[in-house]
Amino acid sequence: MGHTTRRTPLNYLTSAFCILFATASIAPSGATGSPAHCPLVNRMGAARQDGCMAAPPPSQSDTELDFWQERRICFLSTPRPDGTSHLVPVGVTYDAETRIARVISSRTSKKVRNVLAAGPDVIVAVSQAEGRRWSTLEGAAVIKDDPQSVADAEARYAQRYKQPRANPERVVIEIRVAKAMGTVKPPGW
Repeated sequence: MGHTTRRTPLNYLTSAFCILFATASIAPSGATGSPAHCPLVNRMGAARQDGCMAAPPPSQSDTELDFWQERRICFLSTPRPDGTSHLVPVGVTYDAETRIARVISSRTSKKVRNVLAAGPDVIVAVSQAEGRRWSTLEGAAVIKDDPQSVADAEARYAQRYKQPRANPERVVIEIRVAKAMGTVKPPGW
C-alpha cells in the first residue's frame, strides 16, 4: 500500500506558489512551467540543473514590515472538516508588535465556518508573493465578532487596502502568528 502524505496548509500554499511562480515568466525560455521548474521547490533541496536562477538572497530591506503593509492580495488556508485545505484570496493585515494577522470576512463564509468547525486554536496560514519575494505567516486562529475587534480590523484593512463595504455580518479571523517563513519576514523573525 502506498504512503499518503497528510496535506497541511503549508503544503497547499507551497503548491499554489509553485503554480504562481511557474506562470510568472521567471523560468528561462523553454522551461515547461511545471512545478519542477519552480524556484521555491528547487530552493527546498532539489539540485539546480534546469538553468533557472535561484532567488536572490534576502536583503536587509526584505525584512522590513513594508511587505506586509503594501497593498497586495494574500491567500488564507484553512482546514475543511474532511482535512483538506481551503485556499482563498483575502486581504490580510499584520501587527508586528502583537504578532497578530487579521482577515475580515462575513460570518457565513466558508473560511469562517472552517475555523469554527475545527475548534479553538486551529492552525491556519496566510501568505503573499510578489515576484520572487514571498512570506507565509502561520498560527492559531480564532473568530472575533465583538464590535471593538471588528472596528479595529476594519480600520487596519482600510489602511492597507481601502475602506471595506458595510457588512453587518462581518467578523474577524485573528491569527496569533507563531511561525514566519519566506524570503521576506516581518521584523523580529
